[in-house]
Amino acid sequence: MTLLRGSAGAITFGLIGYLFLVEIVSGILQGFYVPLIPDLVEHLGIRDADFNWFEAAQLLVAALSVPILAKLGDMYGHKRILLVSTVLTAGATWWLAFAGDFTSFLVAWSLQAFYTVWLPLEIALIFDRGRRTGTAASATRKAAGFLVVALQSGAIVGALLGGRIFAAFDENVTLTLMVPAVAVTLVFFAILFGVPESQPLPGRSLDAVGFGLLSLGLLLITAGLTFLRITGPESWWVYALMVAGVLVFVPWARYELRKDDPAIDLRVMRQPNMWPVQLTAALIGISLLGAQAPLATFAGTDREEVGYGLSLDATDISYLIGAYLVSLIVGALLFPLLSRLTTPRVALIVAAFAVAIGYALFLPFHDTVVHVFTNMIVAGLGAGALVGALPAAAAAAAPRGQTGIATAMTNTTKTIGGSFASSVFAVLLAVGATQLVGSTASSLFGYLTVFSICAGGALVAAVLLFLVPKLAFADADVAREAVPTTTL
Repeated sequence: MTLLRGSAGAITFGLIGYLFLVEIVSGILQGFYVPLIPDLVEHLGIRDADFNWFEAAQLLVAALSVPILAKLGDMYGHKRILLVSTVLTAGATWWLAFAGDFTSFLVAWSLQAFYTVWLPLEIALIFDRGRRTGTAASATRKAAGFLVVALQSGAIVGALLGGRIFAAFDENVTLTLMVPAVAVTLVFFAILFGVPESQPLPGRSLDAVGFGLLSLGLLLITAGLTFLRITGPESWWVYALMVAGVLVFVPWARYELRKDDPAIDLRVMRQPNMWPVQLTAALIGISLLGAQAPLATFAGTDREEVGYGLSLDATDISYLIGAYLVSLIVGALLFPLLSRLTTPRVALIVAAFAVAIGYALFLPFHDTVVHVFTNMIVAGLGAGALVGALPAAAAAAAPRGQTGIATAMTNTTKTIGGSFASSVFAVLLAVGATQLVGSTASSLFGYLTVFSICAGGALVAAVLLFLVPKLAFADADVAREAVPTTTL
């Protein structure tokens, strides 16, 4: 079976199968450690709040490394850099298993972020593989849907296995953490023997100055957002960090526009079929990455104590999150079908509206499990479609030789949007906290504000996508057929 036929560069079912394995492992890395967090805190002898540093550091490394690795993939081959990032991830994951103190665990956890470049590199590799067939865009959308299914399935499997393996190994942390390390090591060989190399353009160079300035700006912004969440809104210097980061992009943009082979080709990024996609990724990151913690804490809030919430325990919350992850899978599978029935642009708009509607429903309907379940399913269908569709759309809009960096930028902007939202939401919920019966719970107004921001961000994304040309992201032959011909 092939997704594309009639070409030596066809996107085969076998290729997708090997990349499917890679994304299952990526999902396992995202889900495996979550149920182990209380035990890891005890193992390292730290406080619960200290675990925030691990998440913040990993997001920072991801934001800095993904664009550079993706550019190297465009230059030297996406498979080669996929292998390099897998080796780095495997090394960090093995180190994590044997790290016994806060500092070494923090460094290892941070370096594990190299796996975040896997999906952008896979999308770029798939698109490059099918570019010569004329139907690479539609096949890449379909393949991206399968990869998102693998990613979310792996997250579910990882979350289910983490606690069970820990118990089976008699609560031995080292043996338990060796399991994901073995998985990453094995997937290296799946890539090595099962994935063909892409065809990079010769004569490319790495814009070290451009990437240096880009990294500096991202470092300052993400560091400011991280410290805003940790230290609170009273620290003036966190805002100075973020402003300085934004200002760095002024000389960076001027420098990049003068380069023939820049780190990020801003001429491509400002095209009407590209910039709305990148902004949409940032806006969807608000809800996809930033709303996870508020949703969990809202579901766990004791209704009898504060007058709202669902009073769910950890097990019931895990079921709710599991249902949300399943809706992401369904959304990813439905997107290619909707794209065929309409157009990719319309499908993206519909998906963004679904996210907006899902979170907007929280405003009037948040009192019962059925309410929250329904809202999360609606939002999850849209978010699942967008997770794979946005990098695939960026790949379709990018010229040859820039597929990897274009797909990677959707990941970077999504991470920045999520980091921004996570920091702002933490402040909103902390400021609105109310003391009742000796426990601290955020106010209902704070939660509704969070859900409103998520809905508003997705709504703005849907509106921006209307600015994309009608046949953007369509296959080359479809676009040609839509162009009217004149007879002289």
